[in-house]
Amino acid sequence: MTKSGWATRLRLRGGLLALAAAGALAACGGSGDGEPAGKPLELTILHINDHHSTLESKSRTLKLSAGGAAAVDVAVDAGGFPRVAAAINELAAQSAHVLKLHAGDALTGTLYFNRAGADGEADAALMNTVCFDAFTLGNHEFDKGDSGLKNFLDLLRKGNCKTPVLSANVQFGPNSALNATRAPGYVSPSTVVERDGQKIGIVGLTIAQKTQASSSPDPGTTFQDETAAAQREIDALRAKGIHKIIVLSHIGYEYDKQVAARLSGVDVVVGGDSHTLLGPAALTSTGVGSPAGAYPTRITDKDGKPVCVVQAWEYAQVVGELKVSFNAQGEVTQCAGTPHVLIGDSFTIAGKAATDAEKAALKASAAAAGVLRVTTPSAPATTALQPFKDRVAVFNQTQVAVVPQELCSRRVPGGVGSVDYSRSSAACNAAGSVSLRGGDIQQLVAQAYLEVANEKYGGADITLQSGGGVRIPLQGTVTAAQVIQVLPFGNMLFRLDITGQEAKGMLEDGLEAVYGPGGSTGPYPYTGGLRYDVNTQAAFGSRVSNIEVRNAATGTWGPLDLAKTYKLFVLSFNATGGDGYKTLAAVPAARRLDIGVLDADVFFSYIDKQAKDAATGLPVLQRLPVELYSTRSFAN
Repeated sequence: MTKSGWATRLRLRGGLLALAAAGALAACGGSGDGEPAGKPLELTILHINDHHSTLESKSRTLKLSAGGAAAVDVAVDAGGFPRVAAAINELAAQSAHVLKLHAGDALTGTLYFNRAGADGEADAALMNTVCFDAFTLGNHEFDKGDSGLKNFLDLLRKGNCKTPVLSANVQFGPNSALNATRAPGYVSPSTVVERDGQKIGIVGLTIAQKTQASSSPDPGTTFQDETAAAQREIDALRAKGIHKIIVLSHIGYEYDKQVAARLSGVDVVVGGDSHTLLGPAALTSTGVGSPAGAYPTRITDKDGKPVCVVQAWEYAQVVGELKVSFNAQGEVTQCAGTPHVLIGDSFTIAGKAATDAEKAALKASAAAAGVLRVTTPSAPATTALQPFKDRVAVFNQTQVAVVPQELCSRRVPGGVGSVDYSRSSAACNAAGSVSLRGGDIQQLVAQAYLEVANEKYGGADITLQSGGGVRIPLQGTVTAAQVIQVLPFGNMLFRLDITGQEAKGMLEDGLEAVYGPGGSTGPYPYTGGLRYDVNTQAAFGSRVSNIEVRNAATGTWGPLDLAKTYKLFVLSFNATGGDGYKTLAAVPAARRLDIGVLDADVFFSYIDKQAKDAATGLPVLQRLPVELYSTRSFAN
């Protein structure tokens, strides 16, 4: 149905309902269910989701007009939680009846989560500069178990906000720190708020299977079917005469649409989990990203009534502003809004600050796009962030490991005169091992993903790290800042279920991106739990042979089964086709899971569990045994 058709349908329905209601009121003095007559309500919903401990702003490149005929690449400071706080406060001041909502996954993803104080302390402090009206539990809220989640909720409750925390489908086990007998009122199925004297029910949902399989809820803590739990709670609210219902959902955009279509009585879905960008084509033309749908996305529920679905992308970059019109019977008659992409006003073109004339043109271009919002960070939120920023700076200088033998860096194997040969140190080249197998540090990172995935994140059979994503070698006493330099791009990890045939295709893609026409060194595949022979002179599709998979339980190697399904732990960049990994990009959504943990944080976890040096007490990082290197032989 077109947007205009949907709106017309709403107006017709609203008019018919109004006539019906008028007749009912004349007959019995009230609405059909015995509740007193309502009145229209214009509600503004301001929302974020999946900020994942991303509290600082970052530079991003946009395409804007600087006064010339064509758009130019412009670097600008963007996002960050102080901008989120400022935008929400400013937008809230412009509307009479406002709800401020967070759709989950506040936690994990940067050093602010676990290196700037207690786990989640920084996130709680910054969330308390906004005072959300409700926060639903995401899967990553369970990454440190139920006790870790309770500790975070204790921090969130320390402020003046007392933000209601919701999930209608979580059932905390009998021994859980969040079982209602131990933590009454910490997590509720729903909450009720009043705006303009009218009650609005907000129901929380947490993605069930993903949380159970890939986070760390306590044994005994379970998650019910999302649709059944939501309907049960909606029915309970409606039985109390509450007919304006928002589902605050952390289950993903596509699943939101499926679930909402099976529900009766839902008006709005404010979502998270899938990190989905919604909005107009201007998001693409300005270089923000490619939207997956309209903001809002309009669908109908089980009864054919309108539902407005929204989500606000990821990492504290967007504040969604949804305006919803309810008639006197509590029916949605209209919804519209804007995903506000938050940016600063200091523009850089080709490394130089924009002139005054260029700056004026750029600001006008940003305003014309309709989605870019120049926002000055909130002073109170900036102040709240500072002590955590200081702690991260201290952590960066902390010594975290000892590396007795250089972990050589080399993107691709090969001898004297081969591509990338000069990247390795003279000592590494003299040893010759990098010419046979490639970089030690690249291989170590791939192995780290494998071991940590099997310890914390639901398991993996194989991993992939492209050679160019690992930037520096390590030797001597290593600081946290150096570890971050190893993996500086801030990629999150995905888990894909792929067939053995797709695993082979993945390797061939990586080698084609290096040795095919116009190739570069960065995509060369380093894998954990997978090894193979490489012939760079063979044709695409035939460069890799004798592929073997390691059985983690027995340590034995066996042939890759092309028909078998394997769990692949891989960077989001490669999982979505980066570096030419087209086979991975084609894996359907049903077989991919956004684990949402930062690559460097996984590497830190691996480092932390290594044997300690007797003299310094620091973990010791060693080169891996030769049998674990993914390139078993290399013919160039």
